[in-house]
Amino acid sequence: MSEEPEESLAEAFRGVTRQLRHQTQRALAPWDVTPAQARALGVLTKHGPIRLGALSEYLRIAPRSATEVVDALEEARLVERRPDPDDRRATLVATTDRGDEVAAGIRAARAAEAEEFFARLDEADRTSLARILRALRS
Repeated sequence: MSEEPEESLAEAFRGVTRQLRHQTQRALAPWDVTPAQARALGVLTKHGPIRLGALSEYLRIAPRSATEVVDALEEARLVERRPDPDDRRATLVATTDRGDEVAAGIRAARAAEAEEFFARLDEADRTSLARILRALRS
């Protein structure tokens, strides 16, 4: 009887990211927003009203995709488009009061989910993991 080969580091990492993606989807379910829409709300609450092009850069997506994200958020009354006071030809995207509330709820839910997920690790492992992930990201 042969032993199964040990899971590679890349496979283990993909498995963890898959778990985190599913966890994020569960956390976002009460607000009926996609991960991309949640990220857009996060950017807008952090940076305030910004142009669509800047939003697409923050999200690292094509401007057309950012338009689709904003259209869906606008339809849900979470964001609004308004004229740019510095350039009347341009439009800014801003969160509505409801969008701010939803963004705050999402942040709290995701923080709670992350805390629960990483609670399996002791403090030293969390610190090491954070250091390793920051090194890989840079």
